[in-house]
Amino acid sequence: MAEPRLFGIPPGADFPAAFVAGLIARHGAGPPEALARAEVFVNTRRMQRRIEAAFDAGPARLLPRLQLVTDIGARLPLPGLPPTLPPLRRRLELARLVAALLERAPELAPGTAAFDLAESLGALFDEMQGEGVPPEKLEELDVSDQSGHWQRSLTFINLVRNFLSEAGAEAIDAEARQRLAVEALIARWDKAPPEHPVIVAGSTGSRGTTARLMQAVARLPQGAVVLPGFDFDMPPHGWAALTDARSGEDHPQFRFARLCEALGMEPGAVHPWHEAATAPDPARNRTLSLVLRPAPVTDQWLSEGRDMPDPRAAMARVTLIEAPGPREEAGAIALILRDAVERGVRAALVTPDRVLTRQVTAALDRWGIIPDDSAGRPLELTAPGRFLRQTAALLVAPPPADALMALLKHPLAATGGAEGGKERGAHVLHARELELHLRRRGIPHPHGQDIRAWGEAREEHRDWAFWLAEVLEAVPAPERRPLAEHLKAHLRLAETLAAGPGQEGAGELWLKAAGIEALRQMQALEREAAHGGEVTPAEYAALIHQILAEREVRETVAADSRVMIWGTLEARAQGADLVIAAGLNEGVWPAQPGADPWLNRQMRHAVGLLLPERRIGLSAHDFQQAAGAAELVLTRALRDAEAQTVPSRWLNRLTNYLGGISDEGRAALAEMRARGNHWLALARRLDAAENRVEPARRPAPRPPVEVRPRRLSITEISHLVRDPYAIYARHVLGLRPLDPLRPQPEASQRGTVVHTIMERFLRSVGDGAPLTTGTLMDIAREVMEAEVPWPLARRLWLARLARIAGWIVEGEASRLAGAFPAALEKDCTLKLEDPRFTLTGRIDRVDLLADGTFAVYDYKTGSVPTRKQVRHFDPQLPLSALAVSRGAVEGVAPGAVTQAAYIGLGTNPKFTPIEIDAALLEEAETSLFRLVSTYLDPSTGYVSRRAMFRSAYPGDYDHLARHGEWEDSDAPEPEDVGR
Repeated sequence: MAEPRLFGIPPGADFPAAFVAGLIARHGAGPPEALARAEVFVNTRRMQRRIEAAFDAGPARLLPRLQLVTDIGARLPLPGLPPTLPPLRRRLELARLVAALLERAPELAPGTAAFDLAESLGALFDEMQGEGVPPEKLEELDVSDQSGHWQRSLTFINLVRNFLSEAGAEAIDAEARQRLAVEALIARWDKAPPEHPVIVAGSTGSRGTTARLMQAVARLPQGAVVLPGFDFDMPPHGWAALTDARSGEDHPQFRFARLCEALGMEPGAVHPWHEAATAPDPARNRTLSLVLRPAPVTDQWLSEGRDMPDPRAAMARVTLIEAPGPREEAGAIALILRDAVERGVRAALVTPDRVLTRQVTAALDRWGIIPDDSAGRPLELTAPGRFLRQTAALLVAPPPADALMALLKHPLAATGGAEGGKERGAHVLHARELELHLRRRGIPHPHGQDIRAWGEAREEHRDWAFWLAEVLEAVPAPERRPLAEHLKAHLRLAETLAAGPGQEGAGELWLKAAGIEALRQMQALEREAAHGGEVTPAEYAALIHQILAEREVRETVAADSRVMIWGTLEARAQGADLVIAAGLNEGVWPAQPGADPWLNRQMRHAVGLLLPERRIGLSAHDFQQAAGAAELVLTRALRDAEAQTVPSRWLNRLTNYLGGISDEGRAALAEMRARGNHWLALARRLDAAENRVEPARRPAPRPPVEVRPRRLSITEISHLVRDPYAIYARHVLGLRPLDPLRPQPEASQRGTVVHTIMERFLRSVGDGAPLTTGTLMDIAREVMEAEVPWPLARRLWLARLARIAGWIVEGEASRLAGAFPAALEKDCTLKLEDPRFTLTGRIDRVDLLADGTFAVYDYKTGSVPTRKQVRHFDPQLPLSALAVSRGAVEGVAPGAVTQAAYIGLGTNPKFTPIEIDAALLEEAETSLFRLVSTYLDPSTGYVSRRAMFRSAYPGDYDHLARHGEWEDSDAPEPEDVGR
């Protein structure tokens, strides 16, 4: 052939099998060693393995020399060039330089962005070197309309350019070396063209260096380029619309059009690689070719659509699933894959959505089907990855209780004992007891001394507690220090926790595939850590997260070879009878182009860099390749976790085309959806319960009278009125809400703290301290420092108290003018005889007035109840006055109560007195007798949520009562229990 040799394999064809078939056919009856002399460059390792597997299928023959395009730079000897600069070293050194620049010019960016900016700058220069764009070309840009932003960008770009220039004598960037190696190889071929076949197979030429190699190979006397997924159905005017990158780069065939243009040939001159390399469904390929035409020429749908094959025949083996949500989408996909296994059909799920693939994998597990997942799992999500991230967080700050317990319960913690499970079991038991202690004591940030004190009080946990305390106390202070020191401390901490008490080594941390890969990454960082300079613990933890997130691990499992999960890139190198193209929503497939902080779209086009649409174009090519399969399923979810979704542009084009081209097109679309609805219906039936479980009724349990409580606090009387079920659960069943592992500042705790402040304030005044706001605030600061472990909450609560401090002092001066506190925060016990019942409580304050009577006060940091609420729901103050009048308060003799009031200490302070007299106290006593007698009646049940203040307020025992299966308006159903 006189012209450059470009060949193509149509979308949907099994590229590796078709390529091997064509290569063998071209070899013909030549000698065996002729095939072995052929040199084949492929784009991925997976493509290489698939081609080797196609040859292995037989008959026996010598294989051509297969190598990766990306290996040229590493394998080709280039005398005089320095070694390749390791990517991690480049990232660390760039981050150090960027951090130093940000320290001198903090207005450019926050200092915490150093590693992210370094990574982004490195990627920009990789692209510039790959596309052959010299840094000097950036200075030629016309940036008159955006000079401020560009000057900031140029500051960083010049920093990287100077760094690479200075480092060039000692090491060269990998992308630059690849470009130089390809140019050297091309120069060698120009002088002495190889006499053996040289072929580039399976690459789209999306990167400049690879495209340059493909152009050179296509011109060699024995060279050829075999393009994957080449659209032989595109007419010349369709190709002509792909001349401008700004309008055509998002088209699946744009890179092929650009390659043909560079070679001075028309796309129509691209030849089929082999007669056996045919599309599984040529009619569908023709339809999709028209559907995916460039945007400026989509009017050709009308002019050429009438000449297309019958839409119903073209779409006869296409299923469209439009699921209500991701769960339903995953369920339907799993059913289709299971059906394929039963039919003996090789099936592949192709999607860039890793969350969806994990959901499908979980759904397949119900049938014991383990798919062959090409991507594996991100290293950061494996057990070693999570353990390393959790231990790195310990370097940043002392761990909160929940983070500490999560780390201690991690499956890799304490796995170094010779007795294995026995020592691990003891560790888990110790951790459980420590968790209960932390919950009971409400310690939000346990330190070494807290754990040591707990161990001293519990002999059986002493050794373990002292070991853990020593581990936490050995964590260095969170200071800026060299990266190598952070890494050394991190590895020591991780290995100590993984080994367990008194054990050497690292337990099971570095075992299995994930552990081995994690160790490899940590060792790589250890080798290059000297180039990282000084970093903060937070920056170190972020770096560890980034390094782990960039790696994926394929753990050894007995996968079913008939069910595969591929990313979109892997799909090019594979072949399957059934392909499920899933996640077809905008933002997923295709993904949104990432923001470029350095060059906008116009600037990229001006200097010759790739436009953001390149990634969309590659995704479009992957879609066209997958959509050409013999049997195709297209799926999307109509909603995600947040909102309504937008269908992928390619799916949108297909449905619009079919819905508007003709009646046959609309019928084809309806049939596609009907097939999809069939699988959705099966998925719904599978998820539906075989036996419908009736929702619970609103409970009102009636336990035996002898187990009903005969002792309640004054506060619990309100609970008995509003939510009797809570009293039943607490006092009959003996259940207590589990304290949070990480307590948060709540209104109840603020109330407790304010009560303590007022008690200490009044006692200090009685001891001679001045009645001033200064005295009050000094006491408040002391109390909050001791009892409020949250700095932000301390500041907020102190500020609130300071705003009303003057009002408090003024009110206390008035109240104490003719009285003095006879009781502050004292317990009370009031016993009733018939029925036998004991009322307990803690009275906030009782003042002895000048006339010998008493005043009872109740502090409220929240809303103050109204008189009707006091009368019917919250009788706390009348019952407190009743206890005082009966002499039930510790240290207070019986006497008349003539005053009672709520002292509101919230945002809007108020003093709310209630009229107190003998009649009110008698009514309170009568109401208490009536209430107690009612719940000592066997026919009375403890109704759940009887009279909640607000329906939205949750109760501690709502989950036990199965609230949500019934409404607050439902009638209760009394039920005898405990007999």
